[in-house]
Amino acid sequence: MHQNRETQNLSQPNELSENPVKSSPHRFSVAPMLDWTDRHCRYFHRLLTRQTLLYTEMVTTGAIIHGKGDYLAYSEQEHPIALQLGGHDPLALAYCAKLAEQRGYDEINLNIGCPSDRVQNGRFGACLMAEADLVADCISAMHDAVSIPVTVKTRIGIDQQDSYAFLCEFVQKIADKGECRSLIIHARKAWLSGLSPKKNREVPPLDYARVYQLKRDFPTLTIAINGGVKTLAEAADHLQHVDGVMMGREVYQNPAILTQVDPELFHSQPPIVDNVSAIEALYPYIEQELSQGTRLSNITRHILGIFQGIPGARQWRRHLSENAYKSGANIMVVEQALSLVKDRFESN
Repeated sequence: MHQNRETQNLSQPNELSENPVKSSPHRFSVAPMLDWTDRHCRYFHRLLTRQTLLYTEMVTTGAIIHGKGDYLAYSEQEHPIALQLGGHDPLALAYCAKLAEQRGYDEINLNIGCPSDRVQNGRFGACLMAEADLVADCISAMHDAVSIPVTVKTRIGIDQQDSYAFLCEFVQKIADKGECRSLIIHARKAWLSGLSPKKNREVPPLDYARVYQLKRDFPTLTIAINGGVKTLAEAADHLQHVDGVMMGREVYQNPAILTQVDPELFHSQPPIVDNVSAIEALYPYIEQELSQGTRLSNITRHILGIFQGIPGARQWRRHLSENAYKSGANIMVVEQALSLVKDRFESN
């Protein structure tokens, strides 16, 4: 039905912005979210914003070194893109960082924030905040192996080790010994036992002031803030105190936010002017992926929230949820779903 659809935007979906704000590459980013920010999600997000830094899901060194799949796969259109690694062995991390650099990633990020039991059992994630020397060795090894930036995403503390002095000592050590110059700070501590990862994103109280103070005490470091940010107005407020803002689940559940990032935070033209255009711009990618054996539902699960708050959004979500997973589902499923909301959207 659409075999001859023009696919030129697969090679270059976005032209360069003319006069973006000259600032930290971390001014605004989408958080690495396990099982969510896969390559299909990132491709869609890139259609909505030129400037936002995108992160992969956390990928362990073991998966890259010993796994059977290609855990470094991404589309060239996703740049700027950072790979988030999970691990604790400096040599393995350096090896994986080098592979990522060879594949063209723009940044390597070390996960020191995930509190899940599975991650702790592998001795990576938030539990490594208690091993600052090891973290510094890991960063230093990656830094020596690659020429692209090596950054860290961490919490403000763990369990009872949650004083500001503890955080400062951790940051000082990884900055001096590890030569880390950029950190993303989730402004909550992590409880390593007794709380699920979901609860660890909700129960420990946010302490933005502590992150602000960290930036004042380490002015030469690039500090981005993460945790509980729901609007671009809030992001702009944070940018009065720190170098960057990372937003996670709010963006995933309401990706239309990304259409306003470029004009509001970077003062540059957005690549997509409305939500309907965003979906239509995704058609060539969907068709290409389907031709390579990708299931439609693997892509459409990331676009369910694009019409959040708009009449017809429920019908849009229902149609995709009920039909995209079926064998042989193709682009027509998306077109039919879009027809349920398009007229209402354009009339608003």
